[in-house]
Amino acid sequence: MAINDSPSADTLCPVARAEAIVGDRWTVLVLRELFMGSHRYDEILAQTAGTPQMVAARLKNLEAHGLVERRLYNERPKRYEYHLTAKGEAFYPVVIALRAWGETWCKAPEEGVAVNMTHKTCHHDAGLGPLCDHCGEPLRRADLISQPREAYAAERQARREAFKAK
Repeated sequence: MAINDSPSADTLCPVARAEAIVGDRWTVLVLRELFMGSHRYDEILAQTAGTPQMVAARLKNLEAHGLVERRLYNERPKRYEYHLTAKGEAFYPVVIALRAWGETWCKAPEEGVAVNMTHKTCHHDAGLGPLCDHCGEPLRRADLISQPREAYAAERQARREAFKAK
């Protein structure tokens, strides 16, 4: 899809244009799953808890806007994996910012962080970003080791199992 074909092409506002592409809950959750390493439709569907129609529509939209590419992994029946493009990878700082805001303002302190991130550069806890709490370097996805906390890993596993049981 060309930039000028965007639903908000009638404005020069970059926030409005970005929001037209990624500005709903389901799209952000699909992107979260891609960043967490989920590439197959069923896994994305299970972890977002969206309807099949919602998730499929968001993946098609992300593909149309160049954030995601499909890769065939099974010929019969045709099955695809979804992978972030460079444009999709560039959304990572937004996910980091949403994570930091959610950890700070949407959870009780006793819940702890959902995912511990270690900065490969300095080998310390990275904190919530956008800069490493220890060394001050900008956090890039490639420079992080993400480890879901036990409770969050269990939550994700329960979603997988509930999805398989359907």
